[in-house]
Amino acid sequence: MPRFFGRSAVREIKIQLPEKVNTIIGTLMEHGYEAYAVGGCVRDSILGREPEDWDITTSATPEQTKALFEKTFDTGIEHGTVTVLLDKDSFEVTTYRIDGKYEDSRHPSEVTFTRSLKEDLMRRDFTINAMAYNEKDGLVDIFGGQEDLAEGVIRCVGYAAARFSEDALRILRGVRFAAQLGFCIEEITRQGMRKLAPTLVNISAERIQVELVKMLTSKRPGYLREAYELGITAQFMPEFDEMMGVEQETPHHIYTVGEHTLHSLANIRPDKVLRLAMLMHDMGKPAMKTIDEKGIAHFKKHALESEVIAKDILKRLKFDNDTIHKVTRLVHFHDYRMPVEAENVRRAMHKIGEELFPQYIEVRRADVLAQSLFLREEKLEDLDGIEKLYQDILEKKECVSLKDLAVTGNDLIEAGMSPGKEIGEKLEKLLELVIRKPEYNTKEELLKRL
Repeated sequence: MPRFFGRSAVREIKIQLPEKVNTIIGTLMEHGYEAYAVGGCVRDSILGREPEDWDITTSATPEQTKALFEKTFDTGIEHGTVTVLLDKDSFEVTTYRIDGKYEDSRHPSEVTFTRSLKEDLMRRDFTINAMAYNEKDGLVDIFGGQEDLAEGVIRCVGYAAARFSEDALRILRGVRFAAQLGFCIEEITRQGMRKLAPTLVNISAERIQVELVKMLTSKRPGYLREAYELGITAQFMPEFDEMMGVEQETPHHIYTVGEHTLHSLANIRPDKVLRLAMLMHDMGKPAMKTIDEKGIAHFKKHALESEVIAKDILKRLKFDNDTIHKVTRLVHFHDYRMPVEAENVRRAMHKIGEELFPQYIEVRRADVLAQSLFLREEKLEDLDGIEKLYQDILEKKECVSLKDLAVTGNDLIEAGMSPGKEIGEKLEKLLELVIRKPEYNTKEELLKRL
């Protein structure tokens, strides 16, 4: 059953509102309207986190709000939202509203403005996001959000099925909040998520992408397991579900492909590209798995298959081209190994790219740390050696790409070569030479070899 604490549920708590937020709230209240900071900014303030932005809710209509401030613009005026500009800062001010019927699992067909704060808070997703605050009234907490914050619980406002039927994105948002805040999801809320997970197909790829990235870059990226168990990932990334049941019968592994992936996510810093690379680095394994006569599993060329799958998923979720390029390249090379020698590191830097080579080392290290203890120390020592050689190459400014080669195409033409594709071929041969012998990277030395 949903919990209702009543309008009298005003808590004794002090939140330091920014001066401009206070100015907006104060202006509205001076003219006879109610006004509060609301939602995530209140939640984060109670948790001692810095709010990303400050939203304000009010009993004033959009036109009444616009009449009180010199600079405003219509953000979503059909839904009651006006943006107020104070100096260079902007704040969204939204009229108390009741949402009409949701016909697409995302947007209400209509909204009705109301004078009731309670009715406005009742339409919100989770109790921890349904609190309002101003300095005069203090914290208004009708649904027990403060208790749920204290207990570390994600719980729907009112009936979970109703909240998720209104907006399916809330299903993914709930898991994301749990990952970011280190909370657990209350059981009835979990049941609602599981039942209505298929409605996520109605949500745009762009919105799915935003929530997925926030979850992956949280302190608990492994909470993606919860999304899998609730049938959420199956709606937009079935390739992940496929990994979860694939065993790895090899001395190098102790987890299924999926569990290994979840552990590897936790072993790398919370950077979008790195976390996406770890999420997708082994997605080709289910398709490439073979078992030899000794019962040992092999996943030959799985990196190439993983690259194809990663590109497909990233395009499906509308990621930008730069992210797609970096993630797929790291996936392609995540299993690329080399003897710990300077020439091999220079060649790898050329092959992988100087910009991505440090991330390549991070990806390989995270991968190793999510494997079994079999040869782990040796693998990590090799990576340490590669990293040291990489730093030495940088310090010595050794050439690993054409841009650092001591000669250019114009130099070759001036030396007597005819313009054409042979110029490019010759430059590549000279680059191969200086990768093997860095001391040869002088104009005089290279022109001798024409």
